Amino acid sequence: MLEGKIRDSITKSNAKTLKRNGYLIANIYGKGEENIHCAFKRNEFIKYMRAKTNLVFPVKLGDKSYEVVVQEYQKDPVTNDILHVDMIFVKKGTIAKFKIPVKVKGIAVGLKNKGVLVFSRKRIAVKCKPEDLPNSYMLDVTNLDVGHTILVRDLPIIDGVQIIDKPNLAVVGIIKAK
Repeated sequence: MLEGKIRDSITKSNAKTLKRNGYLIANIYGKGEENIHCAFKRNEFIKYMRAKTNLVFPVKLGDKSYEVVVQEYQKDPVTNDILHVDMIFVKKGTIAKFKIPVKVKGIAVGLKNKGVLVFSRKRIAVKCKPEDLPNSYMLDVTNLDVGHTILVRDLPIIDGVQIIDKPNLAVVGIIKAK
């Protein structure tokens, strides 16, 4: 379980001090819940995120624990370090909006024909109950050639999961290398 601490003060100086001491600033929020301003040890957070197998994971803050999902994170454009994380509370049986990562399998035909695999969307917005939440959308790209794309409408249908993104948006495709 990932352990963090609740921030007493949400001032800029307090955030700078926490960052200097190796903490990652985070917010946890949700419908009908009070926002929680917290901080996690940066290295522990990164190790935990890489090792977890489900999108929903437990977090312990003080003496309470919560089920959460990472909603969004901000990275430094130069160093690529994580600066801030937003998480949402997960309530069993309640429909909520989530962003599911897209993963690919196979080697595309277009890569052999001087093409480059391009991710247009790394995450797909969906509406569902936490119990129905898939860990990722796995897409088979073996049949993609140069100029071909997989659109949102081509994604596999999962029971209880409604895709919010527009159906004509590209998810992954092969473009010609220059």
